[in-house]
Amino acid sequence: MDLEFIKWLGHASFLMTLNGKNLYIDPFNVGNTKEHADIILITHPHSDHLSPQDLKLIADSKTRIYVPKDSVSKVPVGDIVGVEPDKRYSFKGISFDTVPAYNVVENRVHYHPKENGWVGYVLNINGIKVYHAGDTDFINEMKRIVTGLALLPMGGTYVMDVNEVILASKSIKAEKIAPIHYRQLLGREGSKAAEEKFLENVKNGIILKQDGEVRYSF
Repeated sequence: MDLEFIKWLGHASFLMTLNGKNLYIDPFNVGNTKEHADIILITHPHSDHLSPQDLKLIADSKTRIYVPKDSVSKVPVGDIVGVEPDKRYSFKGISFDTVPAYNVVENRVHYHPKENGWVGYVLNINGIKVYHAGDTDFINEMKRIVTGLALLPMGGTYVMDVNEVILASKSIKAEKIAPIHYRQLLGREGSKAAEEKFLENVKNGIILKQDGEVRYSF
């Protein structure tokens, strides 16, 4: 399968088109982008990542949905598969690995506990790799990531702040790295300042345009 494009729908939500097949990650506030989902990957059950209302808009009984095992019962539709960290899965020519996603910073470890088994995903599409980290801090498991594009949560409070994302970016072997998850948390001015600092310190960093198609060639 070929990766045709990646579209950032906002927050941690993405739509990828693969040979005419639609793959969503953490669909939330899908808005006008209501393309039917062939595959959905969900990182964890918080309502801004696992949104039953959004799933009902884009999925049906034939949609394959991957979700952490503790959250299977929260998915209202689809052909559901429970996942756990450090495993490999494949479906219709798409293979992906699950990567642990959790907090380690003292004042936020309770938001995403390691023992919950929540995940990020590394997709492999004909050798093109995309890493969606889910909601996480800078964790040791990131040091083994090798990818074309890394999507890292930024914003502080629940996930990494910009300084932590900069540190994580220097440990991940990626061709391009983009922050996600931050604009609702930081607001317009805070987001602009964080983006500028990120770009100043991450040589392979990029800023995604929300609702824009981002094409990558590797």
